[in-house]
Amino acid sequence: MAPAAILVSGASGKLGRRTAELLLESVPATDVMLVTRTPEAVADLAGRGCVVRLGDYAEPASLAGAYAGAERMLLVSASDLDARAAQHRAAIEAAAAAGVRHVVYTSSPNPEPPNPAVIAPSHYATEQALAESGLSWTVLRNSLYAEYQVPEAERAVAAGRVTHNRGDGRVAYVSREDCAAAAAAVLAGTGHEGEVYDVTGPRPYSTSELAALYGELAGCAVEVEELDDGTFVDRLQGGAGDDEHARYGAELVASFGRSIREGYMGTCSDAVESLTGRAARTLRAVLETADLRPMRK
Repeated sequence: MAPAAILVSGASGKLGRRTAELLLESVPATDVMLVTRTPEAVADLAGRGCVVRLGDYAEPASLAGAYAGAERMLLVSASDLDARAAQHRAAIEAAAAAGVRHVVYTSSPNPEPPNPAVIAPSHYATEQALAESGLSWTVLRNSLYAEYQVPEAERAVAAGRVTHNRGDGRVAYVSREDCAAAAAAVLAGTGHEGEVYDVTGPRPYSTSELAALYGELAGCAVEVEELDDGTFVDRLQGGAGDDEHARYGAELVASFGRSIREGYMGTCSDAVESLTGRAARTLRAVLETADLRPMRK
């Protein structure tokens, strides 16, 4: 039997919203609570019977009341990388104060130090906060989204090459749909207390294998250009010069490449199938939804 009240915190984002939609396939709408800083973005789900409340990670005082009445909660990670470790800890404390019994958190692969990915420290800090909270918990370590490879594939086809700093590292890219389905299954199910699930696609890809796949789907040759971290950052930054924002973005992307190169993103598991009862979507299937045909001159 499903819990009396399931809460999705961060419900207006793509992952949170899709998780809520999937929950409604098995849980009465009146048992689904949605907390977001933009309630208007989920007004249609409120119209279906979901309880929608205003709550903002950046305003911790708004959370305890927003979480009241929930028994199980999905804590979708916040977007502010500098502030989110503290925001997540405040959300966990608010959940405990509100009487939430179980928190499910969306983390990333192997966030423990010394993973160099910029996202890793805040995910690790949140996992530690959960472990120390006294609450029951489940961690979903979602791999990199397959959907994020669509723009890379488009650029690679247009340029005839993939430029990267990933070395021979591999990633089992996972669809956002599968991440949402796994989250919904854990929220609506039982027996997941204290579990850490690696939520991944069905097979890992090296960059050379990605280039081959991009080329196969587009019907053209795609080469691979491997760069060191510094050169890759400079290439990403382009002509931005001293633009700190552009530099930060380039270094963030490069940190993922280094993390992949050093093996932190290489985990591959059958968690999607074991949690949802269906096979994980392939990267090929995600890429096939895009138009990768090379532009004709």
